[in-house]
Amino acid sequence: MFAMAAAGLSPMASAQPVVGGAPMYPTRDIIDNAVNSADHTTLVAAVKAAGLVDTLKGKGPFTVFAPTNAAFAKLPAGTVDNLLKPENKGTLTAVLTYHVVPGKVLAADLVKAIQAGGGKTEITTVQGGKLTASLMGNLVMLRDAKGGMSHVRQADVVQSNGVIHVVDAVVLP
Repeated sequence: MFAMAAAGLSPMASAQPVVGGAPMYPTRDIIDNAVNSADHTTLVAAVKAAGLVDTLKGKGPFTVFAPTNAAFAKLPAGTVDNLLKPENKGTLTAVLTYHVVPGKVLAADLVKAIQAGGGKTEITTVQGGKLTASLMGNLVMLRDAKGGMSHVRQADVVQSNGVIHVVDAVVLP
């Protein structure tokens, strides 16, 4: 967890961390693992609707801040259904790619960047926008362009083409 890295402790070594009740195999890509997580069915549906499956199955590496179903449920009523409509594909793609950072950014790397930045660091997303990462106690907190906040709840879920960090809110460009 980021919390462990922030405290200077090593994350527990696990060949197969579990996300959404499913083991996450480091030999599988982001999509092949995500489709098995019961906590990420909304994210998977959104990635399919946006046409991003092939991208996230690509070589990468990618760092994905993956919102849970509960994170999507925090959005105003009807938002997800509206985003999934074909005519809103561009907006959906922008929201999803705002959760993706090029490269493989592990928890320890992000915490070091926050500390080196005097308590915060900016991350440029694939969408082109910025996320500001900081620490709130032992949690890594992401602030989006609109001032919304998300916290990393499970970090360093390594994939064959990157890493996933599970977050508790959808960030918006």
